[in-house]
Amino acid sequence: MKRYIPNQHGAWAMLILPFLFGVAASGGHYLHIPLFVCWLLIYLFSFPLLQWVKTRRSDRYGKPVLIYGALLVPFILYMIISVPNLFWFALPLIPLFAVNVYFAKTKNERALLNDISAILAFCLMVYPVFYVGEGESWEMATSLFVLSVLYFIGTALYVKTIIRERKNPYYYYASVIYHIIMVVLGLLFWPAVAAAPLVVLLLRAIILPKTGVTAKQTGISEIGFSAMLYLVVIFCM
Repeated sequence: MKRYIPNQHGAWAMLILPFLFGVAASGGHYLHIPLFVCWLLIYLFSFPLLQWVKTRRSDRYGKPVLIYGALLVPFILYMIISVPNLFWFALPLIPLFAVNVYFAKTKNERALLNDISAILAFCLMVYPVFYVGEGESWEMATSLFVLSVLYFIGTALYVKTIIRERKNPYYYYASVIYHIIMVVLGLLFWPAVAAAPLVVLLLRAIILPKTGVTAKQTGISEIGFSAMLYLVVIFCM
């Protein structure tokens, strides 16, 4: 199943949170259901595809690519027929995915630039979800997009202090300083209650890397932190 199901627990938060932000900014619509299935299949399709690019093992990853691709096509066609303008929202994803392909090919997926490219692709999902839901405030959608990007970039830095760069003090300091800046920005531009989870994330960045928390525990906990952020956003809207 490792060929079919991504083993990065934190990535599921990136898949779901921006989508939920888009729904929150616009209101529910029945087309959000097939749109989410489409988005999920795109993620599941891209995982073995990037592994194929990285390892060049079509024998291992060719079948998952074909299966997910076959499942994905009818959903893409349905969404494009139902909402033709969705095509334009997909265009920014192409260069971002090209960056991911490059880093997979060079076997350097853990590069921060690769993480940021993936984060932008995930977070851009706020906009098509908002559009499908016939939302009215693009300013709100953009605010939630920015919040998503800031949160997940901070998470990428924090996760590196736990796994790849756990012995690198510069990454730890960069992560803590980044989260301090996030708190300051939150206090300046959002209600105080909305900045509260940013303080929690700052404490996470300061304390957890020193506790010996594992990569799996970190990934699972990020789902909880994402839920916290979502609930606070819903409360403030």
